[in-house]
Amino acid sequence: MTSLKRRSVMLLGLASAFLMVGAAHAEAAIHYYDVAPDVRLNVRRGPGSQYGIVRVLPEGAKVAIYCQTPGETVSGYYGTSNIWDNIANGEFVSDAYVHTGSDGYVASRCG
Repeated sequence: MTSLKRRSVMLLGLASAFLMVGAAHAEAAIHYYDVAPDVRLNVRRGPGSQYGIVRVLPEGAKVAIYCQTPGETVSGYYGTSNIWDNIANGEFVSDAYVHTGSDGYVASRCG
């Protein structure tokens, strides 16, 4: 094997290792939050009740929050909030029904 080929193979291996470590680190950063007890929570297409319902979360559900955005103000189990949690691509729930332990943002703002 030539010196250039060896270096190319080594760089490819290092790049693969960095990608695997980055992916594992990103998965480890995901935190799941409890939905309010005894609540079946509507998941909507956007940050407000005017958006269509995509699905309904069952009682006892947990959600991952990927980002948060301001939207319609909602009064719920955990108070009143205009923060909406993005729990999947194009799926939002009101933060007033998610136990984050904070009245503010716990994730980055949606872009």
